[in-house]
Order: sequence, then C-alpha cells, then structure tokens
Amino acid sequence: MKCPVDDTTLAISDRHGIEIDYCPTCRGVWLDRGELEKVIEREARWVEDSIAERDQPTAKPAEKVVEKPKKKKVTSFLQDLMEFGQQ
Repeated sequence: MKCPVDDTTLAISDRHGIEIDYCPTCRGVWLDRGELEKVIEREARWVEDSIAERDQPTAKPAEKVVEKPKKKKVTSFLQDLMEFGQQ
C-alpha cells in the first residue's frame, strides 16, 4: 500500500495486536477499520488500571536499593503504541 501523502510504500507494525500502517518518510499513521476503537478501549483500560494501582495502599517503604537504569517509562498505552518506529 502507498502513502496517500508522498506515495512511499507504507510499513506495517503490529503493536499489542493492533496493526498500524505508517509512512517511514512523513510519519503518517493509518489504521484499518475497528483498530481506532481498539486503541481507545485499551487506553481507557490502561488509565483505569493505573488509577486503581495508584489508589491501592502501599506497604512500608523498604530500604533504598540502587537499581540499574531502566528503560524510558511509558506513561500511557497510547504512548507505548505509537513508539513503533523506535524499537
């Protein structure tokens, strides 16, 4: 399939079961029928889970442990979904 903007061949990325067609040149993103609804539903579920996790009582803080640097923290399902070209 070709990009409707610049006629470049679209690349396909599967992120969490959602197939994303994107243009590596202009970074345009296209979703097939029903996939936007999947994105919206999963983002809403992610937000609900994050709120529930945040509202749970926490245990007494443990001793501070030096940890290895972690990967960039993902702040939402949608952010994780849209980082398809950066892996």
